[in-house]
Amino acid sequence: MTRYLLDVVENRSIGEYERAGGYQGLGKALSMEPGQVIEEVKKSGLRGRGGAGFPTGMKWMFAAGDPKSPKYIACNADEGEPGTFKDKAILDENPHLLIEGMAIAGHALKAELGYIYLRGEYLKEKDILETAISQARASGYLGENIMGSGKRFDVHVHLGAGAYICGEETALIDSLEGKRGQPRLKPPFPVNSGLWGSPTIVNNVETLANLPFIVREGAGRYVRIGDPGCPGNKLFPVSGHVERPGVYELPMGTTLREIIYEHAGGIKNGKTLKAVIPGGISAPVLPPGLIDCPMDFVSVQKQGSMLGSGGVMVFDEDTCIVRVAHRALEFFERESCGKCTPCREGTGWLRGILERIETRQGREGDIRLLEDVSKNITGNTFCPLGDGAAAAVLGFLMHFREEFAEHIKNGCPFGPDDLNPYHYNPVQP
Repeated sequence: MTRYLLDVVENRSIGEYERAGGYQGLGKALSMEPGQVIEEVKKSGLRGRGGAGFPTGMKWMFAAGDPKSPKYIACNADEGEPGTFKDKAILDENPHLLIEGMAIAGHALKAELGYIYLRGEYLKEKDILETAISQARASGYLGENIMGSGKRFDVHVHLGAGAYICGEETALIDSLEGKRGQPRLKPPFPVNSGLWGSPTIVNNVETLANLPFIVREGAGRYVRIGDPGCPGNKLFPVSGHVERPGVYELPMGTTLREIIYEHAGGIKNGKTLKAVIPGGISAPVLPPGLIDCPMDFVSVQKQGSMLGSGGVMVFDEDTCIVRVAHRALEFFERESCGKCTPCREGTGWLRGILERIETRQGREGDIRLLEDVSKNITGNTFCPLGDGAAAAVLGFLMHFREEFAEHIKNGCPFGPDDLNPYHYNPVQP
């Protein structure tokens, strides 16, 4: 299998990266016209790896077609989705891959500045990136005259403050501008009105890290990797009840079963699989009967979930699904920015209903109420945070409705919550 995202470079050395073919893609891109680079990315079929899966080349084309200048490249390295830690692996192990990808994007969009919006908790990664950026500047890959081309492009790191909402592209842009990180109403989209009103491309770390391989090897080779409809490799961070949790670089379209049982070693301690979240906490849960699904944007959607970030969260037979749902909604309620009422109030209502179901205070009609609140959130918010919370709840109810009903009738049968004992009220004999 061809690996190009997580080829570990010893000590993250720029010399080792160059000897492994690093910055050759940038050199080739600089020999091409910006429009040719965009066409190559379009032909590659690269889709955004941040969650939405939007065609990267098309996004670039929209920004390139806007006559306004300057243009900016913004790298989304916020990675606040529970169950997702793939971008961290690139930042830790191969930071020059991201820098090269950003420089390629800068040339394609005729942008001179790029910003890496980094998750507030990633302090080690901030040091790694700033060291790599200094190395790239000293070697002529960033700065006033990159690789002697006469083109200028530089990169700066901006550390966020730990707000999940800033993973949404318009909230990220507001935060970069020094404002409170809250989503904007769209349109206009960032490709036309982003940073300081200028056309701005916001791409995820993993998306940008695909670019050096695409440009260096050509779109023709890239489309032969993985699923023809969703080509290329994908990073799958696997966590939960598996023998070998970690980040796996695999071709797009690898089945969920293969990821869990071959690469992650199967369910821990020989237990039985109960449920799996395929794309980070916002992706609706899947039962064991659907794990033969190929992990690509189209196939996972057909099963009623979404690929999202590809963050695979695995739960064994002893997992309380109501408790998982409650913890998820605690997260969404806490991270809601409060700008729009359905999300600000609805996530709290959902959390409260789930809490009383888990603590043996559930009422008849609570399941219908969860569905009603979720459906009233869906499609009525500025950004996908509210939709993600609602989708998570509806997914749990779709596949584990009987477990919710059992909680309401007889209480939680799974024992105390060691992480949060106040949310458990044991069944009385």
